[in-house]
Amino acid sequence: MKLFNPYKISFALLGLLFVLAQQGKAQTDTTMNKLKITFPAYIQLAVKNNLGYAAEQFKVSIAQADAMSAKVFRDPDFSIGAVNHGQRRMKMGYELSTELGYTFELGGKRKARISLANRQAEQAQLLLNDYFRNLRADATIAFLTAMKEKSLLEVKQDSYERMKQLSISDSIRLKHGAITEIDARQSRLESVSLLNEVYQQEAVWKAALVNMNMLSGSKLEDILYNPSGDVMKFSREFNLAELIRNAQHSRPDLLAAVKNKEISKDMLRLAKANRVIDLGVTFGLTANSVVANAVAPTPSSGNVSVGLSIPLKFSNNNMGALKSANYTLQQSEVLYQQALLQIQVEVTQAYYNYQASQKQLKEFASGMLTDANKVLEGKIYSYKRGETSLLEVLVAQRSFNEVRQSYLETLNANAVALMELERTAGIWDINF
Repeated sequence: MKLFNPYKISFALLGLLFVLAQQGKAQTDTTMNKLKITFPAYIQLAVKNNLGYAAEQFKVSIAQADAMSAKVFRDPDFSIGAVNHGQRRMKMGYELSTELGYTFELGGKRKARISLANRQAEQAQLLLNDYFRNLRADATIAFLTAMKEKSLLEVKQDSYERMKQLSISDSIRLKHGAITEIDARQSRLESVSLLNEVYQQEAVWKAALVNMNMLSGSKLEDILYNPSGDVMKFSREFNLAELIRNAQHSRPDLLAAVKNKEISKDMLRLAKANRVIDLGVTFGLTANSVVANAVAPTPSSGNVSVGLSIPLKFSNNNMGALKSANYTLQQSEVLYQQALLQIQVEVTQAYYNYQASQKQLKEFASGMLTDANKVLEGKIYSYKRGETSLLEVLVAQRSFNEVRQSYLETLNANAVALMELERTAGIWDINF
C-alpha cells in the first residue's frame, strides 16, 4: 500500500486553509455603494447641483445687471455758495448763489453703451449654454466610466473566483498525489495575484464614483451613486456633412463667437461716440442782501444766469482707442473663421472615431467572447482530467480575461465616441 508523504499532506492542508481564508477577503467593500441612479436622474442632479455651473450662472446675472446699469442717465450737478462782503465792518451785505448743471452726452454715447452691455449679457448666456453642453458631456463620461470600472471589477472577481475554486481543487488533488506540489503552488499564487487585482480594480471603481459625486455636487459623506444603464444602446447612423452644418449653426460657442463680432462693432461705435464733444448747460440764481453802507447804499437784488460749457477735446488727437476698437473688430472676424474651421475639424475627427469604434464592436459580435470562454472551460476540464498542464489553463484564463476586458473597453469607447460626436455636432439624444 502506498503511503502519503506527510510533508506533502501538510502543505496541501495549509494551502487549502490559505485559499479558504482568502474567500472572505474577496468580497468587495460596498458600504459606500448605497444608491443606484439612472442616467437621466444623474444628469438632472449634475445640472442642478454642479458648483461650476452655478458659478457660471452668476456671470449671466452680473452681465444682466451691468446692462441695467448702462441705461442710467448722467447725474446733474448742484452747487450752492455764500459770500460775505464785509457785512460786519462795512455793512456791504451777503450774497447767496445756487447753480444747477447738466452735461448732455452727444453722438449716441448712451445708446452705444446700452447696446454693448446688452450684447455682452447675451454672450454670457450663450457661454453658459456652452458650459452646460460640456458639463452634460463630462457628466456622461463620468457615468460611463463608473459603469465600465464596475464591469471590469466583476470580470476580475469572476476570474478570481474561478481560479480560487481551481486552487482549492488543486490542494485536494495534491493531497491525493494527483498533481505535483509546483502546480498546486502555482494555482494558489495565481489566485492571490488575481485577488490583488480585484482590490486594485475596486479602488479604481470607487474613484470613478467619487468623480461622479464631484460633478453632481454631492458631498462624499452623503452617498456614492452607483450608475446603472445599458451601454448597448449607443448606436446611431449619421451623415458627416449634416453634422458639420448643424454644428456650425447651433453650437453655443460658435454663436458666442458671432456675438463677439457684434460686441466688437458696438465697441467701435462707442469709441467713435466718445470722440464727440459733449455739451454742458448750467442754470444759476444769485441773491444779494441789502447794502447798508453809508457811502453806497444798495437795495437787495437777485440775478439769473444761464451758461454753456464745451470741453476742449485735445484728447481726440490720440487715435489709440479708435485703432484698438478697429483691430478688435478685425480680430473677432478672424476668431470667428477659426471657430468655424475648428468645429469642422472636431466634428470630422469625432465622426471617424465613432465609425472606428463601431467597427471594433462588430468584431466582438462575431463570437470572440464565446470562443474564448469555451477554450478556457475546455482547458480546465482537460486539466482536471490530467490531460493538459496548468500553464495552458493559465494562458487560457488570461486570454479570456483580456478578451472580456477588451470588450468592455470597446463598449465604453463606443459610447464615449458617440457622446463626443454629439457634443461636437451640437446635438443630444443620449439616453440609456
